[in-house]
Amino acid sequence: MEKVKIERINDANFYEITRLKVGKEQKNFVASNTYSLAHAYLAQNNGIPVFPFGIFVEEKPIGFLMIGYNIFPNKQNEDANCDWFLKDSYVLWRLMIDKKYQSKGYAKSAVKLALDFVRTFPCGKAKYCWLSYNNDNYVAKSLFKSFGFKEVPEAFYKGGEMPAVLSL
Repeated sequence: MEKVKIERINDANFYEITRLKVGKEQKNFVASNTYSLAHAYLAQNNGIPVFPFGIFVEEKPIGFLMIGYNIFPNKQNEDANCDWFLKDSYVLWRLMIDKKYQSKGYAKSAVKLALDFVRTFPCGKAKYCWLSYNNDNYVAKSLFKSFGFKEVPEAFYKGGEMPAVLSL
């Protein structure tokens, strides 16, 4: 398999990354890259560290990845047992592979690179990296489980998102 790499989003790759799309059957599972980049901008303006990356094979953009840190710094839940993993943690906030490049192992390579980045602790030490996925997204569920992410059903989001946590 060709070498997968991640690069920060910049002027040179912004347009190509925003043009990448998932398949029709996945549109309910993944936000558009344009929306995600706008979300990153808003988070950064609120002091939340966000790291948007393009996923590349050689020099060809094939996907998008976004990592955040402490994205819910003031989150308080009536049941504190449900959000123990949110504070001072990293989140694999977005991951998408363009429809033309799926089922080739690129997502697995991208998650490994994302976790390698997280383990450099660019915003400071943390106990956890977490993410969430649509409960019907069996491909994502299987992918993240293969890295050791464990579902937290007691924190299941009302919008249908299942959180999963990895100890760092």
